[in-house]
Amino acid sequence: MADESINARPVPKAGIMDIAAYVPGKNAGAAGGRVYKLSSNETPLGASPAAIEAYRQAAGNLALYPDGAAQHLREAIARVFALPADRIMIGNGSDELLGLLAQTYLATGDEGIVTEHGFTVYSIQIRAAGATVVTVKEKDCRVDVDAVLAAVTLRTRIVFITNPGNPTGTYLNRDEIRRLATGLPKNVLLVLDSAYAEYVPEEDYDCGLQLALTTDNVVMTRTFSKIYGLAALRVGWMVAPAHVLDAVNRVRGPFNVNQAAQAAAAAAIADTDFIEKAVAFNAQWRDWLTRELTAPGLKVTPSVTNFLLVHFPPGLSKTAAEADHDLQSRGYILRGVASYGFPDALRLSIGSEEANRGVVAALKELLQENV
Repeated sequence: MADESINARPVPKAGIMDIAAYVPGKNAGAAGGRVYKLSSNETPLGASPAAIEAYRQAAGNLALYPDGAAQHLREAIARVFALPADRIMIGNGSDELLGLLAQTYLATGDEGIVTEHGFTVYSIQIRAAGATVVTVKEKDCRVDVDAVLAAVTLRTRIVFITNPGNPTGTYLNRDEIRRLATGLPKNVLLVLDSAYAEYVPEEDYDCGLQLALTTDNVVMTRTFSKIYGLAALRVGWMVAPAHVLDAVNRVRGPFNVNQAAQAAAAAAIADTDFIEKAVAFNAQWRDWLTRELTAPGLKVTPSVTNFLLVHFPPGLSKTAAEADHDLQSRGYILRGVASYGFPDALRLSIGSEEANRGVVAALKELLQENV
Protein backbone atom coordinates (compact mmCIF):
# COMPACT_ATOMS: atom_id res chain seq x y z
CA MET A 1 0.00 0.00 0.00
CA ALA A 2 1.33 3.44 -0.95
CA ASP A 3 2.38 5.78 1.82
CA GLU A 4 -0.62 8.11 2.14
CA SER A 5 1.41 10.68 4.07
CA ILE A 6 3.13 11.68 0.81
CA ASN A 7 -0.14 13.18 -0.39
CA ALA A 8 -1.13 14.72 2.94
CA ARG A 9 -0.27 18.25 1.82
CA PRO A 10 1.13 20.15 -1.18
CA VAL A 11 4.85 19.58 -1.67
CA PRO A 12 7.21 22.13 -3.28
CA LYS A 13 9.02 21.03 -6.39
CA ALA A 14 12.43 19.44 -6.01
CA GLY A 15 15.14 21.83 -4.86
CA ILE A 16 12.97 24.59 -3.39
CA MET A 17 13.46 23.55 0.22
CA ASP A 18 17.22 23.44 -0.35
CA ILE A 19 17.27 27.20 -0.99
CA ALA A 20 18.44 29.36 1.90
CA ALA A 21 16.00 32.25 2.18
CA TYR A 22 17.39 35.76 1.64
CA VAL A 23 18.16 37.55 4.92
CA PRO A 24 17.89 41.37 4.71
CA GLY A 25 19.91 43.81 6.80
CA LYS A 26 18.79 44.21 10.39
CA ASN A 27 16.40 47.01 11.27
CA ALA A 28 16.71 47.31 15.03
CA GLY A 29 19.36 47.23 17.69
CA ALA A 30 19.20 47.22 21.46
CA ALA A 31 16.07 48.56 23.10
CA GLY A 32 16.08 52.28 23.85
CA GLY A 33 18.12 55.11 22.42
CA ARG A 34 18.72 56.31 18.89
CA VAL A 35 19.23 53.62 16.25
CA TYR A 36 21.30 54.21 13.10
CA LYS A 37 20.51 51.66 10.41
CA LEU A 38 23.66 51.28 8.32
CA SER A 39 22.94 47.78 7.07
CA SER A 40 20.92 48.14 3.87
CA ASN A 41 22.75 50.73 1.72
CA GLU A 42 19.86 53.17 1.95
CA THR A 43 20.58 56.80 1.15
CA PRO A 44 20.67 59.09 4.21
CA LEU A 45 19.26 61.95 2.10
CA GLY A 46 15.86 60.35 1.54
CA ALA A 47 13.87 60.90 -1.64
CA SER A 48 13.68 63.96 -3.87
CA PRO A 49 10.93 66.41 -2.77
CA ALA A 50 9.63 66.16 -6.34
CA ALA A 51 9.27 62.39 -5.98
CA ILE A 52 7.46 62.74 -2.67
CA GLU A 53 5.02 65.24 -4.17
CA ALA A 54 4.36 63.00 -7.18
CA TYR A 55 3.64 60.12 -4.81
CA ARG A 56 1.14 62.23 -2.87
CA GLN A 57 -0.65 63.29 -6.02
CA ALA A 58 -1.01 59.67 -7.11
CA ALA A 59 -3.11 59.01 -4.01
CA GLY A 60 -6.14 60.49 -5.75
CA ASN A 61 -6.33 57.59 -8.22
CA LEU A 62 -6.03 54.53 -6.01
CA ALA A 63 -9.13 52.90 -7.51
CA LEU A 64 -7.53 52.70 -10.95
CA TYR A 65 -5.15 50.04 -12.22
CA PRO A 66 -1.64 51.31 -12.96
CA ASP A 67 -0.29 51.58 -16.49
CA GLY A 68 0.95 48.05 -17.12
CA ALA A 69 3.49 49.30 -19.64
CA ALA A 70 4.76 52.07 -17.31
CA GLN A 71 4.97 54.30 -20.36
CA HIS A 72 5.45 57.60 -18.51
CA LEU A 73 8.28 56.21 -16.39
CA ARG A 74 9.98 54.52 -19.33
CA GLU A 75 9.90 57.80 -21.25
CA ALA A 76 11.34 59.67 -18.26
CA ILE A 77 14.25 57.22 -18.06
CA ALA A 78 14.73 57.38 -21.83
CA ARG A 79 15.05 61.19 -21.73
CA VAL A 80 17.70 61.12 -19.01
CA PHE A 81 19.82 58.39 -20.61
CA ALA A 82 19.11 59.21 -24.28
CA LEU A 83 17.89 55.75 -25.20
CA PRO A 84 14.75 54.33 -26.82
CA ALA A 85 11.87 53.84 -24.39
CA ASP A 86 10.87 50.60 -26.09
CA ARG A 87 14.10 48.98 -24.91
CA ILE A 88 13.24 49.55 -21.23
CA MET A 89 11.24 47.33 -18.88
CA ILE A 90 10.09 48.36 -15.40
CA GLY A 91 10.00 45.92 -12.51
CA ASN A 92 8.86 45.68 -8.91
CA GLY A 93 12.41 46.37 -7.85
CA SER A 94 15.31 45.06 -9.91
CA ASP A 95 14.92 41.85 -7.88
CA GLU A 96 11.75 41.04 -9.81
CA LEU A 97 13.52 41.57 -13.13
CA LEU A 98 16.40 39.29 -12.08
CA GLY A 99 13.86 36.62 -11.18
CA LEU A 100 11.96 37.04 -14.44
CA LEU A 101 15.17 36.63 -16.43
CA ALA A 102 16.01 33.42 -14.57
CA GLN A 103 12.47 32.12 -14.98
CA THR A 104 12.49 32.90 -18.70
CA TYR A 105 15.91 31.54 -19.63
CA LEU A 106 16.64 28.70 -17.20
CA ALA A 107 15.26 25.17 -16.94
CA THR A 108 16.19 21.94 -15.20
CA GLY A 109 19.63 20.83 -16.32
CA ASP A 110 20.81 24.34 -17.20
CA GLU A 111 23.55 26.21 -15.35
CA GLY A 112 23.71 29.81 -14.13
CA ILE A 113 27.03 31.40 -13.19
CA VAL A 114 27.48 33.69 -10.18
CA THR A 115 30.60 34.92 -8.40
CA GLU A 116 31.45 33.99 -4.82
CA HIS A 117 30.71 37.42 -3.34
CA GLY A 118 27.80 38.26 -5.65
CA PHE A 119 24.24 39.18 -4.64
CA THR A 120 22.65 36.07 -3.10
CA VAL A 121 19.36 36.68 -4.92
CA TYR A 122 21.02 35.39 -8.12
CA SER A 123 21.57 31.94 -6.63
CA ILE A 124 18.06 31.90 -5.19
CA GLN A 125 16.49 32.65 -8.57
CA ILE A 126 18.67 30.13 -10.42
CA ARG A 127 17.71 27.38 -7.98
CA ALA A 128 14.05 28.39 -8.06
CA ALA A 129 14.10 27.94 -11.85
CA GLY A 130 15.36 24.38 -11.35
CA ALA A 131 18.83 25.10 -12.69
CA THR A 132 22.27 24.55 -11.16
CA VAL A 133 24.30 27.35 -9.58
CA VAL A 134 27.96 27.52 -10.62
CA THR A 135 29.93 29.74 -8.26
CA VAL A 136 33.19 31.27 -9.52
CA LYS A 137 35.95 32.51 -7.24
CA GLU A 138 36.77 36.21 -7.17
CA LYS A 139 40.28 37.65 -6.92
CA ASP A 140 41.10 40.32 -4.32
CA CYS A 141 37.38 41.11 -3.89
CA ARG A 142 36.93 41.62 -7.64
CA VAL A 143 35.15 39.60 -10.29
CA ASP A 144 37.69 37.48 -12.19
CA VAL A 145 36.70 37.66 -15.86
CA ASP A 146 39.00 34.80 -16.87
CA ALA A 147 37.57 32.55 -14.16
CA VAL A 148 34.01 33.33 -15.26
CA LEU A 149 34.78 32.53 -18.89
CA ALA A 150 36.55 29.32 -17.86
CA ALA A 151 33.44 28.19 -15.95
CA VAL A 152 31.19 28.31 -19.02
CA THR A 153 29.99 24.93 -20.28
CA LEU A 154 27.51 23.75 -22.87
CA ARG A 155 24.85 23.91 -20.13
CA THR A 156 25.48 27.56 -19.21
CA ARG A 157 22.52 29.79 -20.04
CA ILE A 158 22.97 32.89 -17.88
CA VAL A 159 25.72 34.82 -16.05
CA PHE A 160 24.90 37.27 -13.26
CA ILE A 161 27.49 39.97 -12.49
CA THR A 162 27.11 42.75 -9.92
CA ASN A 163 29.02 45.80 -11.11
CA PRO A 164 29.93 47.53 -8.85
CA GLY A 165 30.03 44.53 -6.53
CA ASN A 166 28.03 44.12 -3.35
CA PRO A 167 29.30 43.76 -0.64
CA THR A 168 32.79 44.44 -2.00
CA GLY A 169 32.25 47.89 -3.54
CA THR A 170 34.75 47.10 -6.32
CA TYR A 171 34.09 47.28 -10.04
CA LEU A 172 35.06 45.95 -13.45
CA ASN A 173 36.20 48.59 -15.92
CA ARG A 174 34.96 49.09 -19.46
CA ASP A 175 37.59 46.86 -21.06
CA GLU A 176 36.94 44.01 -18.63
CA ILE A 177 33.18 44.16 -19.13
CA ARG A 178 33.52 44.14 -22.89
CA ARG A 179 36.01 41.26 -22.75
CA LEU A 180 33.53 39.29 -20.68
CA ALA A 181 30.64 40.07 -23.01
CA THR A 182 32.54 39.17 -26.18
CA GLY A 183 34.05 36.05 -24.60
CA LEU A 184 30.70 34.46 -23.75
CA PRO A 185 28.90 32.21 -26.24
CA LYS A 186 26.17 34.12 -28.05
CA ASN A 187 23.47 31.91 -26.52
CA VAL A 188 24.49 32.84 -22.94
CA LEU A 189 22.72 35.83 -21.39
CA LEU A 190 24.97 38.24 -19.49
CA VAL A 191 23.08 40.16 -16.81
CA LEU A 192 24.92 43.24 -15.51
CA ASP A 193 23.35 44.37 -12.25
CA SER A 194 24.31 48.06 -11.99
CA ALA A 195 22.36 48.97 -8.87
CA TYR A 196 25.11 51.31 -7.63
CA ALA A 197 26.14 52.81 -10.98
CA GLU A 198 25.16 56.38 -10.08
CA TYR A 199 27.75 56.50 -7.30
CA VAL A 200 30.77 55.46 -9.40
CA PRO A 201 33.20 58.34 -10.08
CA GLU A 202 35.73 56.47 -12.24
CA GLU A 203 35.68 57.37 -15.94
CA ASP A 204 36.57 53.85 -17.07
CA TYR A 205 33.42 52.38 -15.49
CA ASP A 206 30.81 50.90 -17.85
CA CYS A 207 27.34 50.18 -16.49
CA GLY A 208 26.53 48.04 -19.53
CA LEU A 209 23.84 50.26 -21.04
CA GLN A 210 25.37 50.51 -24.50
CA LEU A 211 26.16 46.79 -24.56
CA ALA A 212 22.51 46.07 -23.79
CA LEU A 213 21.48 48.34 -26.68
CA THR A 214 23.93 46.93 -29.24
CA THR A 215 24.23 43.21 -28.53
CA ASP A 216 21.82 40.27 -28.48
CA ASN A 217 22.86 38.73 -25.16
CA VAL A 218 23.51 41.53 -22.63
CA VAL A 219 21.00 42.96 -20.16
CA MET A 220 21.60 45.84 -17.74
CA THR A 221 19.48 46.24 -14.61
CA ARG A 222 19.17 49.34 -12.40
CA THR A 223 17.21 50.34 -9.31
CA PHE A 224 15.48 53.32 -7.73
CA SER A 225 16.16 51.93 -4.24
CA LYS A 226 19.62 53.40 -3.73
CA ILE A 227 20.58 56.92 -4.77
CA TYR A 228 16.97 57.87 -5.65
CA GLY A 229 15.76 56.98 -2.16
CA LEU A 230 12.69 54.98 -3.21
CA ALA A 231 13.51 51.65 -1.55
CA ALA A 232 10.06 51.47 0.05
CA LEU A 233 8.33 51.65 -3.34
CA ARG A 234 10.27 48.83 -5.07
CA VAL A 235 11.03 50.13 -8.56
CA GLY A 236 13.69 48.76 -10.89
CA TRP A 237 14.34 48.90 -14.61
CA MET A 238 16.35 47.13 -17.24
CA VAL A 239 17.59 47.73 -20.75
CA ALA A 240 17.65 44.63 -22.90
CA PRO A 241 17.59 43.40 -26.49
CA ALA A 242 14.10 43.53 -28.03
CA HIS A 243 13.87 39.74 -28.21
CA VAL A 244 14.64 39.45 -24.48
CA LEU A 245 11.96 41.99 -23.60
CA ASP A 246 9.48 40.13 -25.80
CA ALA A 247 10.19 36.87 -23.98
CA VAL A 248 10.17 38.31 -20.46
CA ASN A 249 6.96 40.25 -21.11
CA ARG A 250 5.20 36.93 -21.63
CA VAL A 251 5.75 35.97 -17.99
CA ARG A 252 5.76 39.42 -16.36
CA GLY A 253 2.69 40.28 -14.33
CA PRO A 254 0.40 42.75 -16.14
CA PHE A 255 0.40 45.38 -13.36
CA ASN A 256 3.69 44.63 -11.63
CA VAL A 257 4.55 48.20 -10.55
CA ASN A 258 1.99 50.36 -8.76
CA GLN A 259 1.06 53.79 -10.09
CA ALA A 260 2.34 55.80 -7.13
CA ALA A 261 5.75 54.14 -7.47
CA GLN A 262 5.82 54.87 -11.20
CA ALA A 263 4.98 58.54 -10.63
CA ALA A 264 7.54 58.98 -7.86
CA ALA A 265 10.28 57.28 -9.89
CA ALA A 266 9.60 59.45 -12.95
CA ALA A 267 9.90 62.58 -10.82
CA ALA A 268 13.01 61.28 -9.03
CA ILE A 269 15.00 60.53 -12.15
CA ALA A 270 14.25 63.99 -13.55
CA ASP A 271 15.55 65.77 -10.43
CA THR A 272 19.19 65.91 -11.51
CA ASP A 273 20.12 68.58 -8.94
CA PHE A 274 19.09 66.26 -6.12
CA ILE A 275 21.11 63.39 -7.58
CA GLU A 276 24.21 65.56 -7.98
CA LYS A 277 24.00 66.57 -4.33
CA ALA A 278 23.63 62.92 -3.32
CA VAL A 279 26.70 61.92 -5.35
CA ALA A 280 28.79 64.71 -3.79
CA PHE A 281 27.65 63.89 -0.25
CA ASN A 282 28.43 60.22 -0.74
CA ALA A 283 31.90 60.86 -2.19
CA GLN A 284 32.81 63.19 0.69
CA TRP A 285 31.86 60.72 3.41
CA ARG A 286 33.13 57.65 1.57
CA ASP A 287 36.62 59.19 1.58
CA TRP A 288 36.34 60.37 5.18
CA LEU A 289 35.11 57.02 6.48
CA THR A 290 37.84 55.15 4.62
CA ARG A 291 40.54 57.32 6.21
CA GLU A 292 39.07 57.20 9.69
CA LEU A 293 38.43 53.46 9.73
CA THR A 294 41.90 52.50 8.58
CA ALA A 295 43.54 54.55 11.35
CA PRO A 296 42.76 52.07 14.19
CA GLY A 297 43.95 49.07 12.16
CA LEU A 298 40.85 48.12 10.21
CA LYS A 299 41.18 47.32 6.51
CA VAL A 300 38.72 48.86 4.04
CA THR A 301 38.30 47.51 0.53
CA PRO A 302 38.45 50.51 -1.85
CA SER A 303 34.84 51.27 -2.78
CA VAL A 304 33.08 53.16 -5.57
CA THR A 305 29.64 52.73 -3.99
CA ASN A 306 27.66 54.03 -1.01
CA PHE A 307 29.03 51.40 1.36
CA LEU A 308 32.35 50.09 2.65
CA LEU A 309 33.51 46.53 3.28
CA VAL A 310 35.38 46.79 6.59
CA HIS A 311 37.73 43.93 7.48
CA PHE A 312 38.88 43.02 11.01
CA PRO A 313 42.41 41.60 10.62
CA PRO A 314 43.81 39.14 13.19
CA GLY A 315 45.34 40.86 16.18
CA LEU A 316 42.62 43.43 16.79
CA SER A 317 40.89 43.41 20.17
CA LYS A 318 37.54 42.59 18.51
CA THR A 319 36.46 40.19 15.80
CA ALA A 320 33.88 41.30 13.26
CA ALA A 321 31.15 39.34 15.05
CA GLU A 322 32.08 40.81 18.43
CA ALA A 323 32.21 44.33 17.04
CA ASP A 324 28.85 43.82 15.34
CA HIS A 325 27.27 42.75 18.62
CA ASP A 326 28.78 45.65 20.55
CA LEU A 327 27.86 48.21 17.91
CA GLN A 328 24.25 47.02 17.96
CA SER A 329 24.14 47.60 21.72
CA ARG A 330 25.14 51.19 20.99
CA GLY A 331 22.53 51.65 18.28
CA TYR A 332 24.68 51.16 15.16
CA ILE A 333 23.34 48.45 12.85
CA LEU A 334 25.86 47.18 10.29
CA ARG A 335 25.61 44.18 7.97
CA GLY A 336 27.35 40.93 8.77
CA VAL A 337 28.63 39.42 5.53
CA ALA A 338 29.75 35.93 6.54
CA SER A 339 27.16 34.50 4.15
CA TYR A 340 28.90 36.41 1.34
CA GLY A 341 32.24 34.80 2.13
CA PHE A 342 33.57 37.46 4.53
CA PRO A 343 33.35 36.07 8.09
CA ASP A 344 35.88 38.64 9.32
CA ALA A 345 34.22 41.74 7.89
CA LEU A 346 31.20 44.01 8.21
CA ARG A 347 29.53 46.11 5.53
CA LEU A 348 28.93 49.72 6.51
CA SER A 349 26.45 51.84 4.58
CA ILE A 350 27.37 55.50 4.35
CA GLY A 351 24.87 57.34 6.52
CA SER A 352 24.20 60.84 7.76
CA GLU A 353 27.03 62.94 9.16
CA GLU A 354 25.84 62.13 12.67
CA ALA A 355 25.75 58.39 11.96
CA ASN A 356 29.13 58.38 10.21
CA ARG A 357 30.92 60.23 12.98
CA GLY A 358 29.17 58.21 15.65
CA VAL A 359 29.95 54.77 14.23
CA VAL A 360 33.61 55.69 13.73
CA ALA A 361 33.89 56.92 17.31
CA ALA A 362 32.17 53.77 18.58
CA LEU A 363 34.46 51.49 16.59
CA LYS A 364 37.60 53.28 17.74
CA GLU A 365 36.44 53.02 21.34
CA LEU A 366 35.63 49.33 20.98
CA LEU A 367 39.00 48.55 19.44
CA GLN A 368 40.77 50.24 22.35
CA GLU A 369 39.10 47.90 24.85
CA ASN A 370 41.34 45.20 26.31
CA VAL A 371 44.37 46.55 24.42
